[in-house]
Amino acid sequence: MSFEQIALFVLIGGVLVALLWGRFRYDLIAFAALIIGVTIGIVPADTAFSGFGHDATIIIALVLVVTAGLLRSGAIDIVARIAVDRTRSLTAHIAILGGVGAALSGFINNVAALALLMPIDMQAAQKAARPPSVTLMPLAFATILGGMLTMIGTPPNIIIAAYRQQVTGEGFAMFDFTPVGAACALAGLAFIAFGGWRLIPQHKENQAKPDDESSALYTAELVVNEKSRAIGQVLRDLDPEADEHDCTIVGLVRRNKRLAGRARREKVKKGDLIVIHGSPDALNALAGALGLSLQGKSGEQAELTPELAIVEAIVASDSRIVGRTANEIQMMRGFGVSLLGISRSGKAIKERVRRTPLQTGDVLLLLGNEDTIENAITSMGCLPMAGSIPVVRHEKAWAAIGLFGAAVAAGAFGITPLTVALGAVAVLYVLFGILPVRDIYTSIEWPVVVLLGSLLPVGMALETSGGTAILAGGLAQVAQHLPPWMALMAVLVVTMTLSDALNNAATAVIAAPVAYGLAQLLEVNPDAFLMAVAIGASCAFLTPIGHNNNALIMGPGGYRFSDYWRIGLPLELIIVAIGVPAIMIFWPL
Repeated sequence: MSFEQIALFVLIGGVLVALLWGRFRYDLIAFAALIIGVTIGIVPADTAFSGFGHDATIIIALVLVVTAGLLRSGAIDIVARIAVDRTRSLTAHIAILGGVGAALSGFINNVAALALLMPIDMQAAQKAARPPSVTLMPLAFATILGGMLTMIGTPPNIIIAAYRQQVTGEGFAMFDFTPVGAACALAGLAFIAFGGWRLIPQHKENQAKPDDESSALYTAELVVNEKSRAIGQVLRDLDPEADEHDCTIVGLVRRNKRLAGRARREKVKKGDLIVIHGSPDALNALAGALGLSLQGKSGEQAELTPELAIVEAIVASDSRIVGRTANEIQMMRGFGVSLLGISRSGKAIKERVRRTPLQTGDVLLLLGNEDTIENAITSMGCLPMAGSIPVVRHEKAWAAIGLFGAAVAAGAFGITPLTVALGAVAVLYVLFGILPVRDIYTSIEWPVVVLLGSLLPVGMALETSGGTAILAGGLAQVAQHLPPWMALMAVLVVTMTLSDALNNAATAVIAAPVAYGLAQLLEVNPDAFLMAVAIGASCAFLTPIGHNNNALIMGPGGYRFSDYWRIGLPLELIIVAIGVPAIMIFWPL
């Protein structure tokens, strides 16, 4: 071996050890490895930062942006109302959502399938007050497994079909991968749903908190607009919907007067205000479900724009607004700020929200322009709480869904690369007011981008230096002395191992010629060995860098580098145990 090859093996080995150790941030380790590689001359300087422009890195960033747009538009609420049932057990939730993800991945890019379902899963986790890490990794693995079902489900299958066309004159058909892929996917899904998720470590810093701990409960008045499906319904009949979204309906306002009691038997009319008690997220979700609107400065329906933000602020003891009502505070109007709700010791307020004298310790839910709302809070003598709450624009939901669906279709049918399609969606989300420009940057998990952008050039250097060819050649030398079924298993295991450290498409390109040549040497059916490469290249579950979907969930799930192998290792063993017999049945040696 040359110095370059030895140095690359040592560098990659050191990176894996450091990442598994977990003492330092994974993005720092990856970037340091890239700089070391360039410094000692084993990574070409002119390609050092090519990983940041690689399709895999760009797709990860754009998918996170599109996901933020789907959340901000309320599109996820629509899908979640259909797909999420809080009465389901965790096993049923993982099995159903994972099954949907696997089925989608057979026909659309599996990154796109995960992008569609990931926010739904995170919303379900929030409602159930459980860490998102419990279900995000099973969902990501399910979408990876589903990619094996068809030729277009994952890049390795396309590469293997093209290679067979090259060497035999006839490629694999669309569903030639289905029998073996379905067997592996079903076995993998069963393991994940019926106990595999229990192997995922739960880190205390990533524990989800119930809504009543993470945010105050507010009494708010939401406007019944002309499109609301609450119109004509008796108020008490809306209780089941409110309960589903963790809210309580506590009254009705008509013609600027709050009706007596809770107005349980009144029919809702256009222009009414429904008084609701719940957390900001719950209020947003219920507003989307019933077609209700936020109040503006004048008490009418607010005109939502991307520049608006919802902020929580505490009334301090020396605040100039103590004892005054929102209607009396002229500075709110001067700054273009409106009061959406009041939280007072978690109890529902029985008066009109805007006519309620404010007290020390009240938490206000304010709507206003992001550039001026902080000045308004300071002028009122209040204390702003950290962060802001997204303004969900439910009227943009179907536009967001349509644009995302068009992008997925364009990528799936080869009309345009998925990177271009997702980039166009991000731009259109901004132009159509679905996503503020500021959220383009804040929605991206930059440490994951640095991780991928740094390690991809190192992996490419290993390939161009001949290091991967050395690994493949060693496999051929060992496997040619084994019985055919053991040689088949060796090809599957080695391909799977390479895919955990390299890009799955690159792994398929490298392993396909080796597997085909080995089959000819053993005088057995080469199709079986090519299928082993297809399965092995797709099944990368040990590291976050083995597959784009693994990297995509790392930030939102709060995972560490060493978390993946705990469920990934037994899953890969199951794939080997199921995959080898399945290949021998459907593609006899």
